[in-house]
Amino acid sequence: MSQARGCAIAGIGNTAYTRGTDRSTLELHLEASLVALADAGLTPDDVDAVLPSTSAGRGADEFILNLGLRDIAFAPSAHMGGASLLSSVQNACLAIDAGIASCVLIPAGRRGYSGERISTGQGVVDTVMATVREFEQPYGNMGAAQWFAQAAQRHMYQYGTTSEQLGHVAVTCRAHANLNPQALMHGKPMTLADHQASRMITTPFRLLDCSLESDGAGALVITSADRARSLGRGQALIAGVGESHSNVPTSVTQKPDMSIVQSLQVASARAFAMSGTTIAAADAVLIHEGFTWYVIAALEALSAVKPGEGGPFVADGNIRLGGALPVNPHGGALSEGHVSGVNHVIEAVRQLRRTVEPARQVPDCANVVVVNEGNFFDGAVLVLEKGEL
Repeated sequence: MSQARGCAIAGIGNTAYTRGTDRSTLELHLEASLVALADAGLTPDDVDAVLPSTSAGRGADEFILNLGLRDIAFAPSAHMGGASLLSSVQNACLAIDAGIASCVLIPAGRRGYSGERISTGQGVVDTVMATVREFEQPYGNMGAAQWFAQAAQRHMYQYGTTSEQLGHVAVTCRAHANLNPQALMHGKPMTLADHQASRMITTPFRLLDCSLESDGAGALVITSADRARSLGRGQALIAGVGESHSNVPTSVTQKPDMSIVQSLQVASARAFAMSGTTIAAADAVLIHEGFTWYVIAALEALSAVKPGEGGPFVADGNIRLGGALPVNPHGGALSEGHVSGVNHVIEAVRQLRRTVEPARQVPDCANVVVVNEGNFFDGAVLVLEKGEL
């Protein structure tokens, strides 16, 4: 982009997060889209670009047909798994900066409980999975829990990270979710003992190390910062954004070092260079976490702590509300809902707008970093700042 802070998230919206729905994935995306447009004070007639979620198997034509969109000028699809959302944010900013589009709709989410559930094998299959399907799945390396577990196990071996430290991530996210009425795990407290007693899924991940299988969707509306300001929605300026595709891209096991997320190191460097800030400026971090270990790995990749220091950092309470660097004050994918990371961006905007419940509002929140991971450690980072109306 020619300049940072030229674009803003003008509207946000989401469905309820549930475990069970009779609605299709597309219906959930459409509902969230209409809520986000209404939040921005816009209508489908204002949309001239739509960036559908490939992770949910959605295409632009579905939104053109069902929302009655006219004169769509831009509709690319990002293929980065869970990182696709922030890649789409970057594409939206590029399109607006180039004058190709003026109002970009980005829907995301899934039926991770009722439809694309891991145990059913109904998830959308990305071509990047071909190598794992051919060479690793026949030997039992079947899914994301096992792929990430191997990385976590290596981190434990290399740095002494413990299961209890992973548990502190889970307990923190659950504590935050209990302050968030829309979280699936609201009203369901968890202790470290509960975490340690939960059954083993794949070493070292216990049940409570794994994100929720849930149904739901969210959507973002991105416009120029000037337009967002004129709409009264200038509070979430896009100060920086960056993405990076991991190397080797087709398997976690083939990384030069499984204990680090190199793509996040690169993506965050790009995002921070664009924004002119560092992680030290962040008032909160929203990390799209399939598993507890990824929060620790992401904090290290962002340079919030040095490699190997993430475990002690979370165990000391630093990522709790009121801590040195609050993480996922909504509960995250571990306790609010797993909807392809869009709820993390929505939470970031709400924190900047100061519209969350007082008990979980980060004081004087003005800078939020959002992290998304996808496929085999692809990464994307978004820096959002509070803007003036």
